[in-house]
Amino acid sequence: ILEEHSFTAELTEHEIPVISPLVDHTGSSLIHTGPFRIALYPRTGGRAPELDDPDHLLILGRCLARIHNVGAAKPFKHRPHLDLDSFANQPRRFLLESDFIPIDLITAYETLTEHIINSIEACFSRAGSCKPIRLHGDCHLGNILWTDDAPIIVDFDDTLTGPAIQDLWMLLSGDRSYMTARLHDLLDGYCEFRDFDPRELHLIEALRTMRIMHFSGWLARRWDDPAFPLAFPWFNTQRYWEDHILSLKEQLANMD
Repeated sequence: ILEEHSFTAELTEHEIPVISPLVDHTGSSLIHTGPFRIALYPRTGGRAPELDDPDHLLILGRCLARIHNVGAAKPFKHRPHLDLDSFANQPRRFLLESDFIPIDLITAYETLTEHIINSIEACFSRAGSCKPIRLHGDCHLGNILWTDDAPIIVDFDDTLTGPAIQDLWMLLSGDRSYMTARLHDLLDGYCEFRDFDPRELHLIEALRTMRIMHFSGWLARRWDDPAFPLAFPWFNTQRYWEDHILSLKEQLANMD
């Protein structure tokens, strides 16, 4: 947590629009109250960016490049790495060893995800040795506050080490031609401040697939928490797992 806070403080020092936690009179951003750890943030307003607007994507690209320039300056010591084992193998193994997947779908899930793991490995092989850097890690539409002056990037609690494309692909959706056009706008801004390694484009659908698999495992591991069934009532139903397997089949085709 402190490493996350330190990263946002670095970004703030470089006048990059992010929300950093407040510090107390001792300079600490993490408050301990009994067994709880608390961080306080300034209340900030904004709206969602319009991802169909080339100007918004251009500005977002510039902002993310500046974040990555700071992120590349030194490594994390404690934050996780975005890798196949943590974000695909481990959630897959946990789900197969638990009783979450309906019995009639277990074989389909096991066989499909075995092929998916092979396809993800092939995507990373095609990308080659892309340099990992410190990232936001969860840069989707809900973590961007758009103001009249600039975007504000919030919620760094999933910050990690990984390829730069991780902070770009979540802003892309739709069919290939639509995503390509949006990516051009995003990279036009990005490349004003930082070079982009085009080999990382091989990772877009692999990372999207890993996120889908990781999210299911993340929910399953926390299902005993009473808050989770209330917040995610659609999870762990027959319909959910059928749709999940369908999504993974589509991702397998996309990676191929």
